[in-house]
Amino acid sequence: MVLSDRTIREQIASGRIVIRPLGEGCIQPASVDLHLDRNILVFRNNKIPYIDVRASSERLTDMVTLADDDPFMLHPGEFVLGSTLEHVEVPSDLVARLEGKSSLGRIGLLIHSTAGYVDPGWKGHLTLELSNVSNFPITLYHRMKIGQISFLELTTPADVLYGSAELGSKYQGQQDPTPSKVHLDFGANDADSE
Repeated sequence: MVLSDRTIREQIASGRIVIRPLGEGCIQPASVDLHLDRNILVFRNNKIPYIDVRASSERLTDMVTLADDDPFMLHPGEFVLGSTLEHVEVPSDLVARLEGKSSLGRIGLLIHSTAGYVDPGWKGHLTLELSNVSNFPITLYHRMKIGQISFLELTTPADVLYGSAELGSKYQGQQDPTPSKVHLDFGANDADSE
């Protein structure tokens, strides 16, 4: 069951769902609008020749900070990481879905490749996987509406929440766009056995 605007307001008022800051008019009929924060992680292919999923990707990106009115130009075929202005928290009995805005999709801006799912227990700013699939550059501005989040009720509260030690959650509490930590899925023995 997807939560309606009334239920979203009730859940926010009770503190079960956290979205802050929550702008005026951001609650839609069954979702909440989210905005782009000012930091963008840009992939620099001049630093390393390929992406090794067993190695840290820290050297692969550079952080660019958007000024209030200066756009970031996302070129055709380009892929960058951004994050939501809003800090989001999801309770144990809900899961959230992050989706793009229809108006942005109609000009070729995608906000996630596969990371549209937000687990129960999540706390932090959401990293956005921004892609331009159009033939023209697209401008990105700090604080622009970038996506929307909806909430679905689970059959029961989750037993183990995202961020729990036993899950090894990699991104709990992130504040800025965060590069992939897939290398943490490979143990030291995995790399040595090659």
